Amino acid sequence: MLKRIIDITASSAALIALTPVYATVAYKVKKNLGSPILFKQTRPGIYGEPFEMVKFRTMLNDCDEDGNLLPNEQRHTKFGDFLRSTSLDELPELWNVLKGDMSLVGPRPLLIDYLPLYDEEQARRHNVRPGVTGWAQVNGRNTISWEEKFKLDTWYVDNKNVLLDLKIIFLTLKKVLFKEGVNANENVTMTRFTGGRN
Repeated sequence: MLKRIIDITASSAALIALTPVYATVAYKVKKNLGSPILFKQTRPGIYGEPFEMVKFRTMLNDCDEDGNLLPNEQRHTKFGDFLRSTSLDELPELWNVLKGDMSLVGPRPLLIDYLPLYDEEQARRHNVRPGVTGWAQVNGRNTISWEEKFKLDTWYVDNKNVLLDLKIIFLTLKKVLFKEGVNANENVTMTRFTGGRN
């Protein structure tokens, strides 16, 4: 209950205080990437229940001759890289926090496609609300393997408390400031999880 009260209070205050930032980023996304401004995608929430996560768009919507989106590497831009490296693209998720889909801190919500691929231990990451940031994000983010990431996620599930959340938020701000662990090696985004040991 205390965690939820903190989520509501902090996300409400941030949404109001950061209004000028939202307006500026929205304008820049429109100018550099076009419409839509927001990227929306269904992700699994607590207990795997789906919800629509919102972020600022960071990639072009360029398609091939068959209408399929081009690979991520061909659609990213320096502007999109900047949004990701500063985590400005994540700001709209505060709306998901206010609604109760997410928490400020928890395992990051991944793709719905991954749900059948988790083993029993990995699936425990859905026993709490997904977070804007999490224990895995401050301990490697996109530079660690999927197996390591899921171990960190389940460790958080077993050890979550308010003081730990405050520590993760502080470490997240440090990571963002120094742009640590944004990309996995040469990839624009983390490689897909395919099950098993990754």
